Amino acid sequence: MANSPTILALDFDGVICDGLIEYFEVSWHTYCQVWLPDDRTPPGDLASKFYRLRPVIETGWEMPVLVKALVEGIAEEKILQDWSAIAKQILQAGNFQPSDIGSKLDKYRDEWIATDLDGWLSRHKFYPGVIEKLEATISSSIKLYIVTTKEGRFAQQLLAQQGVELPKEVIFGKEVKRPKYEILRELIQAEKIAPESLWFVEDRLKTLQLVKQQADLEAVKLFFADWGYNTAVEKVTAKNDPRIHLLSLAQFARDFSDWLVVNA
Repeated sequence: MANSPTILALDFDGVICDGLIEYFEVSWHTYCQVWLPDDRTPPGDLASKFYRLRPVIETGWEMPVLVKALVEGIAEEKILQDWSAIAKQILQAGNFQPSDIGSKLDKYRDEWIATDLDGWLSRHKFYPGVIEKLEATISSSIKLYIVTTKEGRFAQQLLAQQGVELPKEVIFGKEVKRPKYEILRELIQAEKIAPESLWFVEDRLKTLQLVKQQADLEAVKLFFADWGYNTAVEKVTAKNDPRIHLLSLAQFARDFSDWLVVNA
């Protein structure tokens, strides 16, 4: 087993960057644009509920829908257990498409960046040691890629603010409109490497499980970022999965050989 990858593919939100504060603010404003509530001030406990439930979100359009679900009083436990069905019901009730809400969210974010870049940047924080790890990886022979459901330009802008300049060609964001496992497959083919030479770090368990289902990606090394947007149950599930390496933030910052832990 190789002690370091040829390609390191990283998710962005929940692996590199913690944007919970920004997510909630953008989501609340988008919710107000879509559902037009009489009171434009969020309830005091809404943000904390949103933060706890962030693990259910896969793509940005779902965030204002999560706000709508919480405003309607849907129980947190029900949202954790049945989020896909709840989100679908909310969309159908308002006759909305995901793209309708997603475009409003992205437009609000673009306007915020254009008018108050410092304010927007200040709503994000990078996990300790991650920027240093990115810089060390870029300086090595390892090829670094970002594979995220966030718009690539937003990830690129946040990294640049930290002094990490990555070309847009190595950032695969929401705009590519392909599942992450397809992007990993394309990277393997483009770089002409063996699948086991690609290591993928993701904080969403379902995404890793989808990669597992791809027969040709069976040898890709999968790492579950336990510091990201996931639940205690998901951490246990990942730990008990022999195909997935449970990765701590402290391990992430160390040499790659320290990543290869036995979960059992």
